[in-house]
Amino acid sequence: MSTETTTAPVQVRAVDVRKSFGNLEVLKGINLEVRRGEVVCLLGPSGSGKTTFLRLINQMETITAGRIHVDGELIGIEERDGKLYQRTDKDIARQRSSIGMVFQRFNLFPHKTALENVTEAPIVVKKTPRATAEARGRELLAQVGLADRADSFPSHLSGGQQQRVAIARALAMDPELMLFDEPTSALDPELVGEVLAVMKDLAAKGMTMIVVTHEIGFAREVADRVVFMDGGVVVEDGPANQVIDHPREERTKTFLGRVTH
Repeated sequence: MSTETTTAPVQVRAVDVRKSFGNLEVLKGINLEVRRGEVVCLLGPSGSGKTTFLRLINQMETITAGRIHVDGELIGIEERDGKLYQRTDKDIARQRSSIGMVFQRFNLFPHKTALENVTEAPIVVKKTPRATAEARGRELLAQVGLADRADSFPSHLSGGQQQRVAIARALAMDPELMLFDEPTSALDPELVGEVLAVMKDLAAKGMTMIVVTHEIGFAREVADRVVFMDGGVVVEDGPANQVIDHPREERTKTFLGRVTH
């Protein structure tokens, strides 16, 4: 991790975060800090709570207990006179607008072109003038290597191209933080590299990123830190090469032994 990152302000702070679905406790007290400009990869077996944690940051799920702060602001709830209140839908939308999220499945509007998919949120949510949004949308499509596919519909794009449109769409809202939930897991192996290349470029430009992934090579190359989760807790957290190449915990060793061989 660079010196700038280690001294940068904390952008995401999770304190004893818990999440239950009925009687099933999925997160059992997550404590984690992510600094501005840092790339943190979350590794762990299916069902370890990685995706749920991302969904809590983006307020797609409501927290059961604990606190999440993004840029110093409590997510989902606010404190007034010593009491906690649920934020209004409008306030949640405001908080969410500074967080970009890219999913396993691309979730593009099938009836809209690549450019229309990218410009939809700025025009509707931010009231950006259409011409401004379209100019920015074309810039972003060029950034992800799709300048020539602006007028293509999702059905005419490969999975890798659709995922790159999804990344451009998330960037169109000028987020301070990007969340990636296994962005390559639905792709054919030969298409994975093109999406990871876009993510590497974003990391190099200083975007704060939290990435749930099974791409160990990507984590080793790009992540400042790797966090290994299992059973709803953080088992191990440290520099990428240390956690991946010299894990301390048996659970981490077992998991990495399975996914790297």
